Order: sequence, then structure tokens, then C-alpha cells
Amino acid sequence: MEEKNIQEQINTINSKLDIILEEIELQKKNRRESEDLKDDLMRVGKDVYETAVDELEEVHDSIQTGDILFLFKKLLRNVNNISKSLEQIESIRGFVQDFGPISRQLSIDTMNKLDEFDRKGYFDFIRELNRALDNVVTTFAVDDVKALADNSALIVRTLKNLTDPEILEKINTTLSTIKNINIDKNVSMFDLMKELNSKETKRGLAMTLKILKTFSQNI
Repeated sequence: MEEKNIQEQINTINSKLDIILEEIELQKKNRRESEDLKDDLMRVGKDVYETAVDELEEVHDSIQTGDILFLFKKLLRNVNNISKSLEQIESIRGFVQDFGPISRQLSIDTMNKLDEFDRKGYFDFIRELNRALDNVVTTFAVDDVKALADNSALIVRTLKNLTDPEILEKINTTLSTIKNINIDKNVSMFDLMKELNSKETKRGLAMTLKILKTFSQNI
């Protein structure tokens, strides 16, 4: 029984020793890592120092210690402004990130709409309209355009009258009739006299004479 208790105490001591050894090994590891980090920082610091010395050597004739001190003081006085500027930059960056998907969708929608316009012939129409305008510019002088502007009111009234559905229908009927006229080359005087006696011919002649009379009164 006594030997059993002694063995348990030995096992307990061994367990504690194992924990102590693990702790010692961990501290050694941390110390090695700290030493490695210190060595790395020393090398980096040395490189930074040497680089700073080389760079300052190039500008030491153009800058004075007082200038650096003045700049440092100015930076300290404007810490709040610099902080606000950085916050604004962060806000702009966030806005750009949020607006990115929207801008891409707008670009896609714009390209689709331009493709639709192209398929419908909008661009061809604009090109031809531009060519028509070029022809107008090269054909008419400035005086012609001025005269057009001076008579624009009369032209608008004339166009307004032409847009009357009744007048448009009459003009269209007349043009269709002229297009389909087929006159016999062997028409005789008797045929002409016969046409003159028709109601339609008399009405047409009366309208023509009235138009000519009205026109002559306004010359």
C-alpha cells in the first residue's frame, strides 16, 4: 500500500515536471521568435536609415531643419482637417464601391438601348438628315435663310392650310388621277367638245379660272 502511494506521488511529480518543461520550452520558443523579430527589425531599420540618409543627402542643400519643423507643426495644427479629409475619401470610396454595380447596369442598359436604336434605323436616319442639312447649307446662301426667316409666319400659315384633311384628300385624289391619266393620241375635236360639255369639266374649268383670278389679284 505504501509503495502504491509512493508511485502515485512520483507520477504526480512527473506530470508537474512535464508541465514545467513544456512551459520552459514555450518560453524558449517565444524568446527565439522575439530575437528573430528583433533581428529582422534591426535589419529593416538599418535599411530604412541608410535609404533615408541617401535620400536626404540629395535634398539637404534645398531644405533646412527649420522647414521640417515648420511642416511638422503645420501637420499637427491641421490634424483635424487631415482626419476629415481622410473620412471624406473613405466616404467617396464607399460611394464608388456602392455605385459600381449601378454604373455597370446603366452601361448595359445604355448599350442595349443604343443597339435598339441602331436596329430601328435611328442612326441611319440621323446620318441622312445630316446629309440633307449639308445639302441645304451648300445650296442656299445666307440671304436665302434670312428671307425664309422673314416669311416664316406666312410659311407656317400655308403649311397649316395644307394640313387640312379635306385639302390633303383633294390633293391626293388629284395626284392619283394625274398619275393614272391615259390620253388617247387620236383624240378628235369632237371628243374635246364633248368633254367640255360635261359637268365635271365645267366645274374644273370654273375652279381653275377662280384660282387664276384670285392669284392675279394678289400679284
